[in-house]
Amino acid sequence: MIHFRYLFNSCLRNIHMVKSQFLLKKSLDIVLACIALCLLTVPMVVTALLVKLTSKGAVLYWSDRVGQYNHLFKMPKFRSMLLNTPAVATHLLENPEHYLTPIGSFLRKTSLDELPQLWCILRGDMSIVGPRPALFNQQDLIDLRTLHQVHTLVPGLTGWAQIHGRDALSIEEKVSFDTYYLQHHSLFLDIRIIWKTILQVWRSEGITH
Repeated sequence: MIHFRYLFNSCLRNIHMVKSQFLLKKSLDIVLACIALCLLTVPMVVTALLVKLTSKGAVLYWSDRVGQYNHLFKMPKFRSMLLNTPAVATHLLENPEHYLTPIGSFLRKTSLDELPQLWCILRGDMSIVGPRPALFNQQDLIDLRTLHQVHTLVPGLTGWAQIHGRDALSIEEKVSFDTYYLQHHSLFLDIRIIWKTILQVWRSEGITH
């Protein structure tokens, strides 16, 4: 009886700890997203104008992405590709540079194209840190993440895999890094990832196109 009570109390403490960590991460996401939107309003407006002036089409490109528990959601990016670009991962295009808009390469290297995703963070579809959301048709990546329970995480603007190679990683390597984050995620690790991401964006590391 005492042993059962101990296990029950231990489970309650673990549940409370997980819930507290989730609320802390969620609160941090909202605060950081609001601060980022305030600080980056001018760059975002300028970027939107440049996209509109340099190529035909909408300023934002909305793609179907895989969220937590494999639920689909719409994710916006500043459009860096031409209108006739196939809806596949960039590395699967035969000549990716041929599909870039005049400022597409610049947007990708500076990660300015990712800024509209702050809206997804405020909506709760994404987090600041987590596995990058897969395209709806990246079934091999989706299946492997599901196998390793990575799909239980909220996808992120940046993540553990992002700071370890980004476009240069194979699917197996990405999921390996995603799995590590699943097993070790903490506030300290999130802060480390955010800091490393800032450094990589400044140096334009890990981006092939």
